[in-house]
Formats: sequence, C-alpha cells, structure tokens
Amino acid sequence: MPMAQVSVTINGRQFRMACEDGQEAHLTALAHELDARIEKLHAKFGEIGDTRLTVMAALTIADELADMGERLKRLEEEMAALQDARVTAADRSKNAQAAIAAALTAAAERIESVTRKLNQTIGAGVALG
Repeated sequence: MPMAQVSVTINGRQFRMACEDGQEAHLTALAHELDARIEKLHAKFGEIGDTRLTVMAALTIADELADMGERLKRLEEEMAALQDARVTAADRSKNAQAAIAAALTAAAERIESVTRKLNQTIGAGVALG
C-alpha cells in the first residue's frame, strides 16, 4: 500500500517525507513546529551549526514531552484518587440512605405502637389510626 508523500522545509532544507494517508497536514504542522523552534534557537545563538541547532530543538521537545509525561502521570493519579473518593462517597450515601430508611421504619413502627395503645386506651371510642 503506497504511503502519502509530503514535502516539508526544516531549517531552510526541503525534505520529502512519507506518512499514512490522511496524516499529511499533521506531518506538515509538526515540521513547521520544528522549523520554528530551530529558527528561534538560530536567532538566539546565531550560527552554531545545523546539526547542533537540530539537536538543541530535539532536546527542547524531548524536555517538554518529559514534563508533559510527568504532568499526565500526576493527573492520572489525581483522577484515580477522585474516583476512589467518589466510590467512597457513593458507599457512604448508600449507608446513609439505609440508616435513614431504618430510622423512618422504626419511627413508623413506634407511631403505630402508640396509635394502638391510644386506641386500646380509648376503648370502643373513635380509632385514631
């Protein structure tokens, strides 16, 4: 299966790159980003050699990638902690609902008991419940 071909310019040089069909715009954007980084380094450090500029740009990208990896790891840990907290809260809510239901049942039973006693006390009179 033939791959798509894209021509990109990085540090003033043109490169013909192969990529999967549909990924041409993404590859072009990546090449543009790398070219922009190299250009910034060139403006900052001057003529220090193409290879060195490319390596410096690659290292800054690798550093950002490592930082993002650490950030992602922290966010995943936070998300896991939040999911655990949600499960704990749901369990507490379920337990609270069960306790409320038990308390309401007990109160209803007490009310029925009091009503029966009152009915017995009144005798044959009007029933209250």
